Amino acid sequence: MSPFEDGPDQYPTELAELASVLVQIESENPPGNERACAEYVHDWFAHHDIDATLVDEPDPERPQVGARVGGDGDGGGVDDDGPTLVLNGHLDVVPAGDHDEWTYPPYEGTIDDGRLYGRGSVDMKTGVALAMLAALRLRPDIADGTLDGSVVVHAAMGEETAEPGTRALLEAGFTGDYGVVLEPTELRVATSEKGMAWYELSWPGEPAHASRPDNGVNPNEHIPAVLAALADYDADLRERTDPLCGRAYGTVTQVVSGADSNKAVLPERAFVTLDRRILPDERIEDVDGEVAELVAELERDHGIGATWERHETYASAEIPVDHELARVVREHTAALSDAPTEPWGIRASTDVREFVEQFDVPAITWGPGSLDQAHSVDEFVDLDEAETGLAVLERAARELLSDRGAADSAGPQ
Repeated sequence: MSPFEDGPDQYPTELAELASVLVQIESENPPGNERACAEYVHDWFAHHDIDATLVDEPDPERPQVGARVGGDGDGGGVDDDGPTLVLNGHLDVVPAGDHDEWTYPPYEGTIDDGRLYGRGSVDMKTGVALAMLAALRLRPDIADGTLDGSVVVHAAMGEETAEPGTRALLEAGFTGDYGVVLEPTELRVATSEKGMAWYELSWPGEPAHASRPDNGVNPNEHIPAVLAALADYDADLRERTDPLCGRAYGTVTQVVSGADSNKAVLPERAFVTLDRRILPDERIEDVDGEVAELVAELERDHGIGATWERHETYASAEIPVDHELARVVREHTAALSDAPTEPWGIRASTDVREFVEQFDVPAITWGPGSLDQAHSVDEFVDLDEAETGLAVLERAARELLSDRGAADSAGPQ
């Protein structure tokens, strides 16, 4: 539901107002509170006579939205009469943490001095608003045949925790010839991105009362050796580089032992989480092999009987730097802004991988706002930059959906 009462302001068509409304609808993940925001986005499209569907896959408790302007109008397939441009954004946001730490409450959608503040303002509800408004503005020319093809909008669930929301939307037929994932890049076109995987290493202890520690085995004694081995692994990884995405990394992000047990008892098991940033030319199978070998060395060198599991995984992805999609968006960005236009890769992980790796749809990551603001206290987006982004997106879409764009929509070159 909208945070506003029914009325003319409930479904705004100005960017700042629409993005503010979306920020006000809390959609934290975890735990996965996208439903209210998805229902609002669906209602916004319905109010503006744009065909939209609440998609129950992959989780019926956390619906997401696919919308289409042009084509067959029912969300199925790619329009046979011209290219289809998919504009992708996600509805979930990371938890805001302690609200008292924020200057502006995280879910008030405050606009002050040209900025929109709040959790999700930059990552990435302003991007979702751009997609919604671009589809609305392009609809008249698509409807009367001035533009060929169609525009699809994704308002996906679960991106922050590597869940297959975007994949499910693509599988449901909300796919196309080009994809733009509207994450914050300060309007730089990213044709490649790092992947990411979280590895959990763990090893057992033998519980005993801390007053008699020699009666058990304390797994914490092995933590220094494990951390040292992972630090050596990270040092080796930093020697691997990609010209667009930079270095590979292996960073320890969590060390947990005995958190759920009595403080006077030796832990039953210790856990370390490794955040592995994966370059476009690295395969996940090879990374798995490296972690397996690291665990084997801990056994051989230190007698640590560790095991490992890979959890949330984001594949790396890339398209040619001179692909038609990238060229068009770069040219229109240069015409309206001073954003850098040299070839570039984003060092975070986004749902662009689902387009490129899973569905062979050429896609870029591009959008207003700084990635440095993502997940931060007092997160904000510059609204002038966002307005520029909307103008660039509309201009680029018009070119891609022109006759020339249709001729060039055959995929990666």
